[in-house]
Amino acid sequence: MIISASRRTDLPAFYGEWLEKRLREGRVLVPNPYNPRQVRDLRFTPEDIGCVVFWTKNAGPFLPRLPRVREMGYPFYFQHTLTPYGPELEPGLPDKRQVLSAMRRIGETYGPHSLVWRYDPILTRGEWTVERHLEAFGQLCRGMNGAAGRCVISFLDIYARMERGFSPVPPEDVEKLAAGIGKIAAEYQLPVSACCEAGDFSRWGIGKSACIDPVLAEKAAGRPVSAQKDRNQREGCGCAASVDIGMYGACRHGCRYCYASGGKRLRSSRHDPASPQLLLSAESKKC
Repeated sequence: MIISASRRTDLPAFYGEWLEKRLREGRVLVPNPYNPRQVRDLRFTPEDIGCVVFWTKNAGPFLPRLPRVREMGYPFYFQHTLTPYGPELEPGLPDKRQVLSAMRRIGETYGPHSLVWRYDPILTRGEWTVERHLEAFGQLCRGMNGAAGRCVISFLDIYARMERGFSPVPPEDVEKLAAGIGKIAAEYQLPVSACCEAGDFSRWGIGKSACIDPVLAEKAAGRPVSAQKDRNQREGCGCAASVDIGMYGACRHGCRYCYASGGKRLRSSRHDPASPQLLLSAESKKC
């Protein structure tokens, strides 16, 4: 089994205490996001887990807990987003130099295979022209300095839950960005792939991404990891099956383009670090 922690919220940034407790106790209650009354009681040991995939935009708060996670016997790697946007789009994030520093610590301590850098989502509006993105991507490549084993890119997708005012990246800009990113990444010998993109960017050295990746899981675990294709993801997703232990409505980053929190009321006040469920229902909080 692979644990995804989490596509639905940023557990490492905001819920590190809860996450460490869940791994130590080997139990998580996971409500179905489409039917909250249906709750899975997930129980496991480190031997049951092929890998834990941490998804985050700010790993810094979780870094002191990583040695204990490793001591428990859980293999892991990070899907870590780092974009050049400022507070106008990502109001809840710290200074990006601080974020980059934490990412470098992951790669330098646990190896580049433990860190996937996500330049995601790529959007074009206001100052964020093709040229501005390519300049920023090059600067971040220099700052990463070999800490990340690969980079994943994705162009903005429009979801019903998103804040209004965003548009898909025009096809001509997608082509220019893919060509430029592929060239820059090659200069830094950084493998780059695209997440859930219909286009073929292979002529620019950009492959298809599997974010929940059995190959990376096996590198982290040092042993074979059995995983089938995840059939519950959107078309074009190359991910292996995993169990996501997060819940929507819990992220405090407030990214304006986010599909997981856009238009949703923040519910993190209903969080109890001792509970096996990330967010409590109103009835549970009264008990």
